[in-house]
Amino acid sequence: MNKILLIEDEETLNEVVTMNLQLEGYSVEQVFKGSTALQYIQQLEDFDLIILDVMLPDVSGWEICKRFKEKSNIPILFVSAKGTSSDKIKGLKLGADDYLAKPFDLEELLLRVQVLSNRKSSTGKKSTTLLIGDKEVNLSTYEVSHGKTLLATLSKREVDLIELFYDHEGEVLARDFILDSVWGVDKYPTTRTIDNYILQFRKLFEHDPREPYYFHSIRGVGYKFTLR
Repeated sequence: MNKILLIEDEETLNEVVTMNLQLEGYSVEQVFKGSTALQYIQQLEDFDLIILDVMLPDVSGWEICKRFKEKSNIPILFVSAKGTSSDKIKGLKLGADDYLAKPFDLEELLLRVQVLSNRKSSTGKKSTTLLIGDKEVNLSTYEVSHGKTLLATLSKREVDLIELFYDHEGEVLARDFILDSVWGVDKYPTTRTIDNYILQFRKLFEHDPREPYYFHSIRGVGYKFTLR
């Protein structure tokens, strides 16, 4: 059964949405305040989808989305009376996966919920750990370990970059492709920023960073990740 965290301060709407989701077979955890929502930040992997209002008491939906996305790739659906194009763009830039303006049709909400919760279920079948040589990257905790020894705790950006390389193992990835995939088309860092990430990865994963086995620079193009 897919589990949804519903964060909506309007009590009547919260109850109506909860009832309809439950009728569709979803398990729903109800939250009415932003500060309460942040208490779930260590439990995000227990859920398949977050439905999040923007205007909440104590802490805004914008801030909650930002904090949640720093910890997890859990799908987030904004529902808000703030329905202008600029509001939708802001929500998507913060990492939300979809944005539905109030008032909305319940059928449309349920359809969007189905699509997003299925996305989490299907991606959830992927391994939660990746092996790079004799080191293990935990995609849930962002920790890198060698046996039982913790070597480092990565940022979300670093984990996203490693996942991108892992998914395209053996392929030469152009800098523009890496930037679009990990940073987004509107948040280009400098080329030097990517170089710094690669240097850190080499220090962490390579036996000899000067002679990389995993993370290769391809002059004039970008980078290639290999496991063999």
